[in-house]
Amino acid sequence: MSLIAVAPALPLHSAGKYVAGAYIVFLAMVLVYVAIMATRLSRTERELAELRRDIEAQRQGTHEQGREREPVA
Repeated sequence: MSLIAVAPALPLHSAGKYVAGAYIVFLAMVLVYVAIMATRLSRTERELAELRRDIEAQRQGTHEQGREREPVA
């Protein structure tokens, strides 16, 4: 019974291809995750730039409206 506990699940000479396959799958998952995060980051940066442009345009419009309403002496 103790021999079963000591023996590996697969012989080492045949387990190499499974270990390599596991590493390849893990690497593929990490690359997909990084690609998704890069896509989300670029979308967020694009939306942030658009919001900054909108705020700046709104501020410019407010300043221009304030100038038009000032009485001319």
